[in-house]
Amino acid sequence: MVVESHAQTWTTRRGSNPRLETDQQHIDIPATPTADDRNNNFAGFLPFPSPSQNVATALIILSWYLSNIGVLLLNKYLLSFYGYRYPIFLTMIHMVSCALYSFVAIHWLELVPYQPILSRRQLLKIAALSAIFCFSVVCGNTSLRYLPVSFNQAIGATTPFFTAVFAFLITCKKESAEVYCALLPVVLGIVLASNSEPLFHLFGFLVCLGSTAGRALKSVVQGILLTSEAERLHSMNLLMYMAPMASLILLPLTLYIEGNVARITLEKAREDGWVIFLLVGNATVAYLVNLTNFLVTKHTSALTLQVLGNAKAAVAAVVSVLIFRNPVTVMGMTGFAVTIMGVVLYSEAKKRSKGANH
Repeated sequence: MVVESHAQTWTTRRGSNPRLETDQQHIDIPATPTADDRNNNFAGFLPFPSPSQNVATALIILSWYLSNIGVLLLNKYLLSFYGYRYPIFLTMIHMVSCALYSFVAIHWLELVPYQPILSRRQLLKIAALSAIFCFSVVCGNTSLRYLPVSFNQAIGATTPFFTAVFAFLITCKKESAEVYCALLPVVLGIVLASNSEPLFHLFGFLVCLGSTAGRALKSVVQGILLTSEAERLHSMNLLMYMAPMASLILLPLTLYIEGNVARITLEKAREDGWVIFLLVGNATVAYLVNLTNFLVTKHTSALTLQVLGNAKAAVAAVVSVLIFRNPVTVMGMTGFAVTIMGVVLYSEAKKRSKGANH
């Protein structure tokens, strides 16, 4: 309870306290704060987020879902239904977009502090990560030409399995028996889903596995290469450096494998201007995936992002089936569910293992 008070004057008897040897000591009691001030100050001590914070976090999570699912569906539409069969060039457009938008976000909007590259050694490490990143994204986009999004997401959910394998092969890091046991349903689910997938395509399946393995390899290698405090980069800064390097890697590949794709794109644009809108929109959404990924982690936690990612795979699969009407089987859905369950068990086992180590 707040009680309004007037400034009071306290008089002490001389000699009663050697520290108060003046005739009068004035202690000013500040005025009672207004209701608005009390509410603003109290908000900082709430044990739970304010309604406005909850709304903002919910909107960020929704944006993350929409951008992740949106880029998958747009890629699938362009590569399989629209007839734009140039996954390497499409990936290069994504990288150019990420480079430009990252520069604006860091240097103009100042969403995160700018971090310069400090040495040639650090530059080479980022270049190595860029090459792995290129491999993963190109394989992922290529697989969408041959596989439905639902099956693509089921394979992508096996990333923890490849992460554990690469961590063991590269760093000799051993996990607990509980963690390895949790990976069994991850693999079992994909075996079930693959055997019953009506639109199974061997090449598409292999490149999708390559994309998933590349994603896992990047996370392991990134943990090795950028370990020191001096070299560690914020995810937005790392993307700003990796994206242009990836574009330079992809340029000769797309010219060699896909021919004069820029001329072909311009010719398509003369016939149908919609393709420019699709490509620009697709590239913008590809950057929003990275931006919202950072914002979700900032407003929640890395663990929350992992849980949301597991749910995102299932949501993307359902949405793709509703939009593209690709056939699914009960056994395929069961396999996907087993894989997701394995990923959840793996996350919980990893969390307990870390808690036990600490």
